[in-house]
Amino acid sequence: MTWTDWLVVPALVLAIVAVVVALQNRTRLSGWRTAPAPAGAPTPTPANGRPQVAFVVNPTKPGAAGLRDEAIAACATRYLPAPMWLETTGDDPGVGQARKAVADGADVVIAAGGDGTVRAVAEGLVGTGAAMGLIPLGTGNLLARNLDLPLGNRPALLRIALTGTDRPIDVGWVTILRDMPQDAEDERPDVEGPADEDADADADAGRAADGPETVPGGPEHIFLVIGGVGFDAAMVADTDDDLKARVGWIAYFLGGVRHLHARRMRLDVRLDDAPWRSVRLRSLLVGNCGRLPGGITLLPDAKLDDGWLDVGAIDTRGGLVGWSQLFGEVAMQRFGIRAELPNRIGRIEHSRARRIHVRSREPQQVQLDGDLIGSACELEARVDRLALVVKVD
Repeated sequence: MTWTDWLVVPALVLAIVAVVVALQNRTRLSGWRTAPAPAGAPTPTPANGRPQVAFVVNPTKPGAAGLRDEAIAACATRYLPAPMWLETTGDDPGVGQARKAVADGADVVIAAGGDGTVRAVAEGLVGTGAAMGLIPLGTGNLLARNLDLPLGNRPALLRIALTGTDRPIDVGWVTILRDMPQDAEDERPDVEGPADEDADADADAGRAADGPETVPGGPEHIFLVIGGVGFDAAMVADTDDDLKARVGWIAYFLGGVRHLHARRMRLDVRLDDAPWRSVRLRSLLVGNCGRLPGGITLLPDAKLDDGWLDVGAIDTRGGLVGWSQLFGEVAMQRFGIRAELPNRIGRIEHSRARRIHVRSREPQQVQLDGDLIGSACELEARVDRLALVVKVD
């Protein structure tokens, strides 16, 4: 890096925050449909008697070693039966363990691990009526933050997981429908590079988005907080695990620096039954809620139980100028100021839907709650309302 690059490193790190945070602005994608929130939904019936508790634990996480004794003592103090204890493996990160716990009579299944463990346990519990408790042991601990759990306070976390209030929440699902281009003619040429970084992002807006029918895909992947295609997924892919263990969530920002000058994606996007739209973006994010580490609120209006997925389209042009403008918008939005600047080259646009369909002419990496699930040329996301019960204070 040259000396000028080093001068803008702090701004670049903040710009990465802005990209991941980009949905702060409530500006709507022009012409994209929105709808009112759904009516209230039922809540689960509280369990009677003494619940049977199971712990599904990732044994590789720091803090997992002494948890078993603490869990047994916490249950005994509350006159609960001795808890079941199941550990995750490389082959099964928690789905099978959660299902086994329910089959063996567990009323509460506590996920102790990082965001990947939480996703896996949630997948095993969806639709069962059993509640999920959380003992966060990871780097991001995204769902725990959005549930206002007391991170770092093990006794309080155990109390909430064992005796807290049951709260039903939505979950999101993503299906990769196609992971490769349909044929060679279907691939777009790479026309954008450093020389045309300031080109009009809407140059392709009139291109027809109609194409072949959806190809049936594989299994659905659950997410509880946010999923994304583009810059955010590339950032996750390039985050060093050892660095993440040493410095925590800041490692994600450092992993994204190398992608600041990457090409913008060309996507076709459809929200619910609205017409297809062609867009050029840095990231397309789909969120169930939106609080991130570092005090960042990614989706200020997203709710875990509203039956909607919030969608954020993030774009910058003009190199550092665009990134700086994007960061400026995010910074102002944190204080309740919504900028409506004309001809923005760093922009954040929002919408919401129950189902989102995305197509790309070339494979794009996909992340869910900070975990890479693969690459896709076509995918679909949907919301499953109030499908999971969680323990809260």
